[in-house]
Amino acid sequence: MSSNSYESGRLNLPFVGHCTFAKSPVCTDWEAIDADVAVLGAPNDMGTQWRPGARFGPRGIREASTLFSFGHAGAYDHEDDVLYLAAQDVRMVDVGDADIVHTDMHKSNANIEFAVRKILQAGAMPVVLGGDHSIHAPVIKAYEGHEPIHIIHFDAHLDFVDERHGVRYGHGNPLRRASEMDHIVGMTQMGIRNVSSSNRDDYEAAHAAGSKILSVRDVRRLGSEGVLDLIPQGVNYYITIDIDGFDPSIAPGTGTPSHGGFLYYEVLEIIQALAKRSQGKIVGMDLVEVAPAYDPAGVTSILAAQLLLNSIGFIFHERARAR
Repeated sequence: MSSNSYESGRLNLPFVGHCTFAKSPVCTDWEAIDADVAVLGAPNDMGTQWRPGARFGPRGIREASTLFSFGHAGAYDHEDDVLYLAAQDVRMVDVGDADIVHTDMHKSNANIEFAVRKILQAGAMPVVLGGDHSIHAPVIKAYEGHEPIHIIHFDAHLDFVDERHGVRYGHGNPLRRASEMDHIVGMTQMGIRNVSSSNRDDYEAAHAAGSKILSVRDVRRLGSEGVLDLIPQGVNYYITIDIDGFDPSIAPGTGTPSHGGFLYYEVLEIIQALAKRSQGKIVGMDLVEVAPAYDPAGVTSILAAQLLLNSIGFIFHERARAR
């Protein structure tokens, strides 16, 4: 958008117009996606074990994202002296939601996987809005046949449960399911902590699968560069963010809050550093477990939208520099 059209066209304030992610154009014809980034909603919370409500996460995040869509030709960061999200660096569309069939986890997951495959076939980077963390399993499965992936995981919980009472695709299972896929070659799991975490067998299984597990305090001791030193180079990266990886003082709107979590810049700086080191070879993201009903002030949805938009800006700025 030129500065002239910004000054002379509609003001288009956040509370005006259709509520797509960052007011991006809509593309519900998945055979005609023409963009660098495609934002997909996966509003499934049938995998949750306690408080539901993450099915409304995509709507909450989309609404919050309008705060950051005033129509400027990018977002200038004075600390970095960089214009992020410039039109020449990244084109973004909102492709709507995968269809969720109530009580049918198998069909819902198949619909999510299908949608992500369509995005990948179009050459766009998927950014998926959950839903609970169970949605990560079908999302990452859609990358079968693509280059090897190392998963970057921010969460209070390990999510490495194998099976309990026949449940294999709940929100405690997705990283275990991912580890069983041939195209997943490792994981770095950060923020894992305290009594809300998991049992010893799950930790041992994660370590055996090649996962590096860091608590919040580990990350603080290491700093972002120290964390990056532990992440293998030479592969693509996929980032999965459970909003309960953040401290509930800044992210109360989630079904399973866990105190002692990350603050905003701790996560953002790791993502930015990873984008710089890999020249933007981050091939997808999901952000899950935002449940707006538990946060009347909406700060959790705003955190999610702000984190995603900054991350997209970092990734595609580095891709543009690498061209």
